[in-house]
Amino acid sequence: MVRLDLSSREITQLEEIFQTTTDRRFRNRVQAILMTHRGRTQPQIAADLLVDERTVRRWLTAWRDKRLEGLRIHWAPGAPARIRGPLVAEVIEWVRLGPQACGLNRANWTRAELAQHLWRTHGVRVAERSMRRFCRRHGIRPYRPTYRFLRADTAQQAQARRDLRRLKKRGVQRRMRPAQPG
Repeated sequence: MVRLDLSSREITQLEEIFQTTTDRRFRNRVQAILMTHRGRTQPQIAADLLVDERTVRRWLTAWRDKRLEGLRIHWAPGAPARIRGPLVAEVIEWVRLGPQACGLNRANWTRAELAQHLWRTHGVRVAERSMRRFCRRHGIRPYRPTYRFLRADTAQQAQARRDLRRLKKRGVQRRMRPAQPG
C-alpha cells in the first residue's frame, strides 16, 4: 500500500478543487490523491473510480513528480487552422458583401457554399463543420441577409411598399370571397 503524506494546505487545496471543478476527469484524479492519503489501496481506488489500477498509479506518479500541475489535463494543440492570416478578413468580407459581390447567383451564403467558394478561389479545402466553427469564432452568420433597408434606393423602397400593399389587398380580397357551391 502506497501512502501519501499531504500537508494541511495541500489537503485543503485538493478538497476545494474536488468540490468546485466541473471537469469530472480532473476531479477523479484529485479524489484518487485524497483517497490514497486517507489509506485506501490502489485496487480499491481503481474500483471506486471505475478506472484501471495502472491509471491510478500514473496519477500518483504524476502527483509525486509535479504535484497539482501533474494532475491537470493537457490537451494537444491540434492541427493549425486552414483559414488564417489575410484569408480570414477576406472570408469575413465575402459574408459581409454577400455572394452576389463574389459573382455568384444567390441571395445568401450557406456554410457549404462558403467552403466551396474558398476551395475554388484559393485552393483551401475545409469541411462545412470547419466553416461553422470559423463563423462562430468570428461572430458571423452567413445565412443571414446582409441587406440593409436604409441603404437602399428610396425609389426602390417606395415601389416595394406599393407592391406589398397591393399584395396584401389581393390576399384580403381572396379570403373575403364566399365559397362557390359545387
